[in-house]
Amino acid sequence: MGLFEDLSSFLEMRLEEFLRNNPHLELQALEENLREQEEETIKLLGDLRLREKRLQDEILATAQEIQRWHVRIEKAKNAQRFDLVKPAEEREAALLRQGNQLWGQMEVLKQRIQQTIELQKQIQTRRQEVRTKVAEAQANRFSYQAASNPVEQQWQTSGWNQTFRASSAADPLEQAFRKWETDEELEELKRQMNR
Repeated sequence: MGLFEDLSSFLEMRLEEFLRNNPHLELQALEENLREQEEETIKLLGDLRLREKRLQDEILATAQEIQRWHVRIEKAKNAQRFDLVKPAEEREAALLRQGNQLWGQMEVLKQRIQQTIELQKQIQTRRQEVRTKVAEAQANRFSYQAASNPVEQQWQTSGWNQTFRASSAADPLEQAFRKWETDEELEELKRQMNR
């Protein structure tokens, strides 16, 4: 395994351990995942509706073409232009096939739209259930914190809801750790020199 696989594995293990120790955050992560799924479903539904509109326009245009060629066939028959009747009937048949295919695509698309709407409803319901559980977990956590050590519990989870930016130059926590680590190294060097 390479360095990236080791790092990835380590980070996954730390995240799983952190979430086990803070189950309310696992619910928050699930709620965030459901929110993202809902957004993707809404976007998919918009795309499907746009495709439905395009197909409707194509079907309407094809129907108008069929009607136009049907009129031409009748006109050619009445004028006894049999040299034009057969090719016009073939054109009309091709347009009918095309219209039938478009209609089939429309039916499949309508089914997908309906399935997507149902999926969106299921995600919304599940997300509401998770929100309720998050609220319950937070209420339980706050009552537990009041009874136990509130400072430690808050410290363990306050970073979860914050966004971290990897700019160590202006990070006071990074600076504090570097100073502490440097002081420890100096102390170790002093001890080694005094031996």
